[in-house]
Amino acid sequence: MYFLNEEEKKKLLRGLIPKSRRLDVADELRGWNWYAPPLEPPYGIKLALYEVANSYCPTNRDLFLRRVMGVKTKPNSAMVTGKILHQVLADCLTNAKRNIFNNGLKSSMGPMTALVDADTYLQDGFVANLPQEHKGELKRKIKILLEFETSRINARVQEVLSKQPYIGVDALVNQAIPIVTEQKLDGSFLGLSSNLSSDAFTFAEPMILDLKFGEPKPFHRLTTTGYAMVTEAIYEHPINIGCLVYAQFKDDRLIINRDLHIIDDELRQWFIEERDNKMQMIENEMDPGIAENCVTNCPYYPTCREN
Repeated sequence: MYFLNEEEKKKLLRGLIPKSRRLDVADELRGWNWYAPPLEPPYGIKLALYEVANSYCPTNRDLFLRRVMGVKTKPNSAMVTGKILHQVLADCLTNAKRNIFNNGLKSSMGPMTALVDADTYLQDGFVANLPQEHKGELKRKIKILLEFETSRINARVQEVLSKQPYIGVDALVNQAIPIVTEQKLDGSFLGLSSNLSSDAFTFAEPMILDLKFGEPKPFHRLTTTGYAMVTEAIYEHPINIGCLVYAQFKDDRLIINRDLHIIDDELRQWFIEERDNKMQMIENEMDPGIAENCVTNCPYYPTCREN
């Protein structure tokens, strides 16, 4: 799902990348200037990146309850499903690389033949608590996802092999599957957790990718922005492009929409403002109040509405 189609590649190479170079992002908003305002963290609090980027609760009271009041909740069905599907995709890409490295080019005709079984994921502790009908639906989605990604990777491997008769396994993996999944990043430079994990990163563009299984939200771009700034802080090279991958299941098909965007000054300032405001809320123990329009499947709904 992280591989762009031909139209998206053209949009990226002919449109977004040249435009991002002309935009000239303000240097003080690049991650490598983490030690000076406005990027310098105003408090000693460490936030998870999702805590800065997410605003599913309009007042962010979920963050207050979790970090100040110590309220613990169980993930809802949508959260469990998203977690498992993220893991399935990461395993799919990793296993494909492993198969090529372990078996060499002789088995490259079928690099995805030894994938884990869909039932394996149903043994997850959180999945065990789902209603039976939800488990069946989750298993169906896992199979659709595996089938889709298998065919995409096999096609990419065959395309590279058809052009490069003398290629080695290392170059084949990097050309056919140029994606790093679950990249571990230290976000402490920007006041974030030292154990961040981005969904995917490709050095070829370079570009931060984030996978979503829900409805698009404007604040989703803060996730790619945050990871881009953290990456800049660590490696000190610019990251200008983000890509949100929205996946939906329709009947037995996977429908994918990708939001390619420039990580510009506006997004960077927005991310820093969110970080600073949420740090201040936690530091000063400021209850932001209950939102007028709560999402009923919010894990904190009973705490806000029923207590």
